[in-house]
Amino acid sequence: MKNLSAQRAGRRALMGLAGGLTAALALTACGANSDPQGESEDTASASAGGAVVVGSADFPESQIIAEIYAGALNAAGVEATTQLNIGSREIYYTALEDGSIDIMPEYGGNLLLFADPAATAESAEDIAAALPDALTAKSPDVKLGVLEPSEAEDKDALVVTAATAEKYDLTSIADLAEVCGEITIGAPSTFQERAYGLPGLKAKYNCEPGGFEAINDGGGDITLKALLDDTVQAADIYTTTPSIADNDLVVLEDPEDNFIAQQVLPLINTDTVGDEAQTVLNEVSAQLTTEDLLALNREVSGDEKRNPADAAADWLADKGLAG
Repeated sequence: MKNLSAQRAGRRALMGLAGGLTAALALTACGANSDPQGESEDTASASAGGAVVVGSADFPESQIIAEIYAGALNAAGVEATTQLNIGSREIYYTALEDGSIDIMPEYGGNLLLFADPAATAESAEDIAAALPDALTAKSPDVKLGVLEPSEAEDKDALVVTAATAEKYDLTSIADLAEVCGEITIGAPSTFQERAYGLPGLKAKYNCEPGGFEAINDGGGDITLKALLDDTVQAADIYTTTPSIADNDLVVLEDPEDNFIAQQVLPLINTDTVGDEAQTVLNEVSAQLTTEDLLALNREVSGDEKRNPADAAADWLADKGLAG
């Protein structure tokens, strides 16, 4: 029967195959160098200084933050590799549970609603306080936890063009509600069910759009084109997306706090991420700001098209976290 170390290596190799051949080879090599005869469950954990795998979702900002986490850990002497573009929250959460990855950049509000769809916390402080119990209830057999949240926030927002804002005299979602029946909203398909999506707009603003266009690019180029072409008149775009400023888009104010706080924070498997690694990740969170996310997204997703790892390395050097 395989011990914990061999099981983890096997799972990580499978995750690598899903994410790409290069990552798979790297993870397989890591597993091949382990010593299954001399490693117990306790010594296999990263609390003894073992290597960790940092995952990311399949959008640039998550990739950048994952590279920042991994770069900071390596600079501090904690061996870390990345497994990027894993997919949706449902997929990477399972990967954390089964040990395929150990660390994941997350957003407080969305993570809380994933763990507890009935959660009512809205502020950053209340969300951080609610997360530990919610994670324990969702995954009672696995020790998942969150570390210190950063000041950096990337939250959903309803965005319109300047022309649409002028046409309907819009500055807030409350204004939009008055003409909601004339508006088609473009957003990810999950926006139709999430508490802060269409249900929240109806409950908090009595806004039921005349149409809904499912666009699953995370508020990216396809969403932007639909908005600029007037295929949709309002779109769900994350607040750290450079295209908002680049295209003079208007972020509608949210006086009823439909879009809850979304501080960036590390979600970890506490059985495999030790104290030293946790301290490093908290140091990253202490320095990561919303302005940093905007600048990093512009470097990677803008005209420069930088590699996320290169952008992350420069950020770590600027913050004194590159070793």
